[in-house]
Amino acid sequence: MHKTAVVILNWNGIDFLKKFLPDIISYSSGNDTEIWVADNGSSDGSADWLSDNFKTIRLIRLGINHGFAGGYNMALGQIDADYYVLLNSDIEVSAGWLKPLIDCMDNNQDVAACQPKIRSFYRRSHFEYAGAAGGFIDRLGYTFCRGRIFDCVEEDRGQYDDPADIFWSTGACMVVRRDAWIKCNGFDRDFFAHMEEVDLCWRFHIAGYRIRYVPSSMVYHVGGGSLSYESPFKTYLNFRNNLYLLYKNLPSDTLLKTLMTRKLMDGLAAIMFLMTGQFRNAVAVWKAHIDYYKNLAALRDKRKEPGRQDITKTDDLILNKSLVMEFYIKRNRTFESLNYQTGKK
Repeated sequence: MHKTAVVILNWNGIDFLKKFLPDIISYSSGNDTEIWVADNGSSDGSADWLSDNFKTIRLIRLGINHGFAGGYNMALGQIDADYYVLLNSDIEVSAGWLKPLIDCMDNNQDVAACQPKIRSFYRRSHFEYAGAAGGFIDRLGYTFCRGRIFDCVEEDRGQYDDPADIFWSTGACMVVRRDAWIKCNGFDRDFFAHMEEVDLCWRFHIAGYRIRYVPSSMVYHVGGGSLSYESPFKTYLNFRNNLYLLYKNLPSDTLLKTLMTRKLMDGLAAIMFLMTGQFRNAVAVWKAHIDYYKNLAALRDKRKEPGRQDITKTDDLILNKSLVMEFYIKRNRTFESLNYQTGKK
C-alpha cells in the first residue's frame, strides 16, 4: 500500500498522455506515491501504448466507457492508498505540485478533499474554467469559482493566493481522503460526467468534512479534453446533473421553491439558445428535464440515505444571492466584486 495514488482516468487521450505523462511521472513519483492510469474503454490504442512504453505505470483496463463518475468508482475500488489524486489526462504539472496538497491533507484530518490553483494551459497567466481558485455555488445551484464566473475568466494577479475553505473541488485535479470517499460512497455514477465532484463535495460537507483550496500548488489545464465546452451533450449533462444535484442535497424547506425557480431559469436558457441559433443546445436542455423527471424515483431514494437531511452547516459557503442577477444585471464579473466572504481558516 502506498500513501498516495495519482490516478488518471483515460478515454481516448493518447495525445495528452504522450504530452503530459512524462512530467507527471517525473514530478509525482517517489515519496510513497504510485501512478495509475485507468483506461475507460479507449479505442485509440492508448492502453496498449501505455503498456508498451511505461512499465512502471499501474494500468487498469475498464473495458468500456463508464463515464467520469463510474470509471473512477471502479478504478479507485481497486486501489489501496490513503489519498487518491484524481488527475485529468490534460493536466500539466510542475515540480513541487503534489507536496502542498498532501501536506494539507496530513495537517487537516477534517478535510476530505483539496485542489491546487488551476491555470489555463493556453492562457497561462489566466485561471482555467474548470476549477480556477476553488469552487462555489449560489442558492439556485449555479456553480462558479474564485477566478471564474460563468464564462468570464480572470487573470491571476495573486488576488486568490490565500488558502481558503471552498464548496467544491474541481475533478480535474482533486486530492481525496480515502476514508471520506468510502464513507460518502464516492461519485454518483448516475451523473456519468460533469458536476459529480460538486455532488460529492456537497455530501462531504453534509458528513462534516471541509474542502480546501491550496494556492501553493499550481497546475495547468487544457480543458474540454473529453467533451468540448460547446458540445450539446455537455449542455445536456450540465442541465440534467444540476437538477440531480439540487434534488439530492437541498433541505426540504427550500427544495420545491428552489427547483421551481431553477426550472424557469432553464426554460429561459433554452429560449436564448433558440434565439441565437443554438438549436441542438436548446433540445439538450429539454431532454435534460425529461430525463430528470424520469429518474425522480431514484433521486427520492437518494434523499432518504442516512445523514442526508442536515445540510445547514454548508450555509456559510453557499452564496445567498442569484449569480445570474449579480452577473448579468449588476455586472459583477469577478469573485471579488460579489463581496462574498468565504470560510477562510
